[in-house]
Amino acid sequence: MIKSMTGFGRAEVITKERKITVELKSVNHRYLDLSIKMPRKLVFLEGAIRNLMKTYMQRGKVDVFITYEDYTLSCGALKYNKELAGEYLAYIRQMAEEFGLENDVKAGALSRYPDVLTMEEQSVDEDALWAVLEAPLREACEKFAQSRAREGENLKKDLIAKLDGMLELVGQIEERAPKIIAEYREKLEGKVKELLEDTQIDEGRIASEIVIFADKICTDEEVVRLRSHVEHMKATLQSDDSGIGRKLDFIAQEMNREANTILSKANDLETSNIGIELKTEIEKVREQIQNIE
Repeated sequence: MIKSMTGFGRAEVITKERKITVELKSVNHRYLDLSIKMPRKLVFLEGAIRNLMKTYMQRGKVDVFITYEDYTLSCGALKYNKELAGEYLAYIRQMAEEFGLENDVKAGALSRYPDVLTMEEQSVDEDALWAVLEAPLREACEKFAQSRAREGENLKKDLIAKLDGMLELVGQIEERAPKIIAEYREKLEGKVKELLEDTQIDEGRIASEIVIFADKICTDEEVVRLRSHVEHMKATLQSDDSGIGRKLDFIAQEMNREANTILSKANDLETSNIGIELKTEIEKVREQIQNIE
């Protein structure tokens, strides 16, 4: 199945105790690059999150956003630092005596001094928290994979249409080849007659020149290989294999190499124009392939 590297997925779970939201979005990348942003409370689950996500994707730069809200009071505990409060109070009394000030510190004011009262997070049940997170994470990944598959199907249709167009251009090059040789022979004979006037034309010499010219511009091998690469790419696109982006990119490179050779051998304006159009289409295909996982 063809999958695009551009995708989006979102899932949310809300209960009386908590709310978890997972959002995924991705763009092209040579490898799988997961960037996960989540609360510190969930950091210990990063390994499990990555392992699960890798079952849904192989390539792409994927940004992951996880938000977590705990509505229970059990998520933290209030701690009173008696020793620190005593130090604050002792220094305040000392200051009052040294400067002749009234000591008006009350318990409420002292409680607001830094670190006298602190909220400490309770120990987390890791298995229970993962059980809660896994469902929305998996749902977001499934939606993400579905969006990639839909986009991949559109890419597949577009690429096959472009490849069919390339086959038509290859056919035009094949059809043009014998005409080029015939035109060259006619042109060569005309020049020889003009130079020799009434002298008899050496048909053997003419034939020899035609053979040399035909060999010089012959693109039969390149055309056969190019057609083979195009058909190979079409077959790969229509297969059930996954993660074919790199393979398609390699085939496109080979197609471009054959097109370059055809263009370099072209000794005819029409063939050159077809070759340029062919290279343009190959470049379009290569650009589209960069979006495939």
